[in-house]
Amino acid sequence: MLKNLGRIYRPVIKRPDGTVKETSIWWLDYHVHGTRYRESSKSAVYEEAEQLLLARRLGTRAGVPAVVESMEVTVAELLDDVLLNYEINNKSLAWARIVDRHLRPFFGPINAGRVSSADLNRYIAQRRREGVKNATINREFTLLRRAFNMALKSTPPRIASGIQIPKLAENGVRKGFLTHDMFLAMRAGLPAYMQPVITFAYYTGCRKGEILGLRWSQVDVEAGEARLEAGETKNGEGRILPLSRELLEILIEQKRVRDQRWSGCQWVFCRRGERIRDFRGVWKAAAKACGLVDERGQPSRLFHDLRRKGIRNLVRSGVPERVAMMISGHRSRSVFDRYNIVSTDDLHQAMSKVE
Repeated sequence: MLKNLGRIYRPVIKRPDGTVKETSIWWLDYHVHGTRYRESSKSAVYEEAEQLLLARRLGTRAGVPAVVESMEVTVAELLDDVLLNYEINNKSLAWARIVDRHLRPFFGPINAGRVSSADLNRYIAQRRREGVKNATINREFTLLRRAFNMALKSTPPRIASGIQIPKLAENGVRKGFLTHDMFLAMRAGLPAYMQPVITFAYYTGCRKGEILGLRWSQVDVEAGEARLEAGETKNGEGRILPLSRELLEILIEQKRVRDQRWSGCQWVFCRRGERIRDFRGVWKAAAKACGLVDERGQPSRLFHDLRRKGIRNLVRSGVPERVAMMISGHRSRSVFDRYNIVSTDDLHQAMSKVE
């Protein structure tokens, strides 16, 4: 009778060191309405597994979800799903490819259901020996965490349960920003096609990807605003960017040049009609010309520092912080406060107001 209902078995687990071991827990393999399910009985007693199989097939426990056997799913397969998800949703696949450089070589061969805290700790120790900071490890763990969460939410689920992935303390959170003089010097040292980009970042506090991905269909010159579409921002929410007079003049000039030279270009900020993707070289050259480099000759100010400056500009101009958060796209007050840096000048101005 059971033979016609399905199969009860103990799966064999392959460990990272190459050895194999049969589990003590019985698993079920059966079909319901043409769909195949594999599920743990969560019992080492054969008779209990037998009863669960009968209940599943005969419908006496209808509505209880079956779980795909995570023992047969490797972490490499879950990472593949993350990359596919990034590709489908037009997210930065280049950034997600760090799974191939670090996560896949270490976790890839391990069965998803057997990843342990010890494995995570060994990975942390290995990356630290390589000189990697906690912030980088956290970014890598973000992708690993996403892989397991997606597997849990898939239909049917690909794993029986998730894992607790630690978030390491980031004591070296960057707090740099550009002063107005630094901004003017950097803008003057950049090529003409990059000057509107840095100006837009300086006044709005937008992220680099949001600026470079801005299309003309998202700009309303008459209304004096730009629109970031839902699903294209980091937090997935759309928002409206009111344009200052200077930004509006810049965009009008951008459109005039675009209409004359590259009428088919959809990008607001472009380089010879093509989307700007990488400007690290020209940024480094401008920083060097301005003397904004460290002892290794690397830029001491990053493009992302403009986001901090943009947020400070909004708050210091009297814009309510809630409104500033809506413009910058911050949902978390703690993260917003980290960007809204108080400088020495702010403290002196506060004291002068008291006097």
